[in-house]
Amino acid sequence: MLRNVFLVTTILVATSQSALAESAGIQLGPRPFYLVHDMDEGELKEKLKACSKGPFSSSTWSIGHRGAPLQFPEHTEESYIAASRMGAGIIECDVTFTKDKQLVCRHAQNDLHTTTNILQTGLASTCHASFSPAEGNADASAECRTSEITLEQFKSLNAKMDAANKKAKTVDEYVDGTAGWRTDLYATKGTLMTHAESIELIKSLGSKFTPELKSPSVEMPFDGYTQADYAQAMIDEYKAAGIPAADVYPQSFNLEDVVYWINNEPEFGKQAVYLDDSYDIEGWSPMDETTWENSMQELKDMGVNYIAPPLWVLVTTKDGKIVPSVYAEKAQEAGLNIITWTAERSGLLKNGGGWYYQSIEEVTNNDGDVYELMHVLHQDVGIKGLFSDWPATTTYYANCFGLK
Repeated sequence: MLRNVFLVTTILVATSQSALAESAGIQLGPRPFYLVHDMDEGELKEKLKACSKGPFSSSTWSIGHRGAPLQFPEHTEESYIAASRMGAGIIECDVTFTKDKQLVCRHAQNDLHTTTNILQTGLASTCHASFSPAEGNADASAECRTSEITLEQFKSLNAKMDAANKKAKTVDEYVDGTAGWRTDLYATKGTLMTHAESIELIKSLGSKFTPELKSPSVEMPFDGYTQADYAQAMIDEYKAAGIPAADVYPQSFNLEDVVYWINNEPEFGKQAVYLDDSYDIEGWSPMDETTWENSMQELKDMGVNYIAPPLWVLVTTKDGKIVPSVYAEKAQEAGLNIITWTAERSGLLKNGGGWYYQSIEEVTNNDGDVYELMHVLHQDVGIKGLFSDWPATTTYYANCFGLK
């Protein structure tokens, strides 16, 4: 009964909020224009400048990564609504489960200590590892899991920006670790959501769905709950909500999950996205096919139609220019649709852009370079969508190049 109350309340709020968003139209704010202004002079900059008057509309090429977490607490009602207002045609809920096997939106099953206020509540006693202050060379630490609390307890928490101060001596210091290039301005309230609530909200906002089945932190089966049960439960919530399979792009880093959907839910499996983390394998290179666990054709033969590696895997440099990697070329040859992640997650790009830009570090030196990379990903790699922590940036580009 309580869960139904939560759901009804969310639907009413979502309906009101979506009506406001629709009446206001797509709102990109100043950031895309700032980034265009920051670009090096050239043809692309002139093209993007010429699009500045809009009009702007929603695009499925623009994917809200956890909503809009550059400024809003991720996987919250507020973050999803912000993503929709910025034109994200697809919005992501990372899916994990609670102690009572209810599906909720969190980036990881064990991230409550960095994404919510749990350590500042009585539920801190449920945490897998309680708060330990920094001492000597040891960092402050904690670990709190959704699988250790019930849905009702989960819904009692407040979301915050995902961060932790590893030098903290107290809990209050630990939870106050937001990076300087993000903000706590919109983090006073972060409304946590069940997966089912996210479906109703995103549906009301007119966007499509890309749920990611997260790897459990607990050993599976969990109290009789198998990995297959978990994978099926996620799809079942879309079916129960009457969402067409064509509007859903289920994701997983676990290839077995993707194959499960292909074999057991073929309509949803057509758009199942394999999040490729092969880069974690020692010796793996996006420029050397012999280091790959599966060839692109082997993935295609399994029934995989969508593959999604991080940004840097798809590109390299040649003569000082960004060009497609061998990985991207082989994916194209196999007929795989490519999605990639994540724009606007690296902070300032003036020093090379960090992890997401590691293969093009030598040509990355200002924030406007995000559009240089985006252009190669669209024009030369042919990606079908781009995850972003601030969807306005990708929406601007998508509208400028007619990407619906």
